Amino acid sequence: MATIQRTGTALPTARGNKVPLRTKIIRERWMYLFIVPGVLYFLIFNYLPLLGNVIAFQQYSPFLGFQDSPWVGLDNFRRLFTDPDFKRALVNTIQIELLQLAFSFPAPLLLALLLNSIISERIKRSIQSIVYLPHFLSWVIIIALWREVLGGGGFINDILRNQGYGTINIMSNPDTFKLLVVSQSMWKDVGWGTIIFLAALTKIDTQLYEASVIDGAGGWRRLLDVTLPGIRSIIVLLLILRLGSAFTVGFEQYFLQRDAVGADAAEVLDTFVYFRGIQAGDWGFATAVGMVRSVVGLILIVTANWLAKRFGEEGIF
Repeated sequence: MATIQRTGTALPTARGNKVPLRTKIIRERWMYLFIVPGVLYFLIFNYLPLLGNVIAFQQYSPFLGFQDSPWVGLDNFRRLFTDPDFKRALVNTIQIELLQLAFSFPAPLLLALLLNSIISERIKRSIQSIVYLPHFLSWVIIIALWREVLGGGGFINDILRNQGYGTINIMSNPDTFKLLVVSQSMWKDVGWGTIIFLAALTKIDTQLYEASVIDGAGGWRRLLDVTLPGIRSIIVLLLILRLGSAFTVGFEQYFLQRDAVGADAAEVLDTFVYFRGIQAGDWGFATAVGMVRSVVGLILIVTANWLAKRFGEEGIF
């Protein structure tokens, strides 16, 4: 073995024997100790509950338990194709998610580009703080605020009544409910997404902008040829992550407004699992719906990651 002589002591080079794993763990024991709480959290609250998916193949009853509940095989999954309430929830979820991808996903990017073009740092930070604030509010507070403004007895209708016009109740209109929830999501989370895009914009080399100006590129050409290509990897990454949760549009936002507009407009897969599983006691079927939703989300994220790599992007794995 090659050695390096230093003060009469032979030290092994990088080609020497590898340090055993046990020795590494003992040497870095305090670092491993720091990650134990995080590992336990994911193990207890994320991985161990996966064992409960077995009830998707049972006619489960909490009073009988896992062992004594009768097995029904794939019957719960076959019901997905015949249950009208599930079809209604699936259609609503897909429609809302498409609207989210069309409006909510690009909104933080557009706002980030707008803020990035503002020269004054004070104005930029003030706007960023204002749009970021709703992210910290719960859906209960947000729905209450929107009802105070757009509800039947809200601020807008008070103005209309005072001017002698007829009133409108946007918060209880099932025809516009999907656009309403998309607007609420944009208002709540656009500031959070803007931070990510602003951080990505700061990584673009300013010399690229200077070179494009020298070449005679205008604002639009700099946007298309420098800015967007510079943050393309971040856009692709967030899009892949968004597709992974495409069938999980949320629970609280729709649960709080379901009674106002009716199940036909507000029932999504998240609320369907709750009402069918917990309230109606159809545990096996609700678990089957949740499993299918998770599998479809996994397929979407793997497919999107594969397509991203085919087009030259890094993907997420």
